[in-house]
Amino acid sequence: QVQLVESGGGLVQPGGSLRISCAASGSVGSVYDMAWYRQAPGQQRELVAKITNTGTTLYDNSAYGRFTISRGAAQNTVYLQMNSLKPEDTAVYYCKLTGGGNDYWGQGTQVTVSS
Repeated sequence: QVQLVESGGGLVQPGGSLRISCAASGSVGSVYDMAWYRQAPGQQRELVAKITNTGTTLYDNSAYGRFTISRGAAQNTVYLQMNSLKPEDTAVYYCKLTGGGNDYWGQGTQVTVSS
């Protein structure tokens, strides 16, 4: 069993910054990719950023240049640093771990960008 716990969401003003975190525990193994997705009300869940076990990163166009995904030193934690936030970034942000042929999801953390 793998558990993912996100934290760090909240309310931020447009143009502000926020860092959200996701910690994985359980039978994680040693080779896995991690990613951040988001889902706004009435919208489908979409990929924001991904980081592979070798450190290769991938960003959605909406996040490129503003968001940075990284992994902690212990590798079982992933961060998403979000800068220059816009109201359209408002969503529930979900962490996903892909490993051993399985996908695991966290419960999500709400990010609201509003003045």
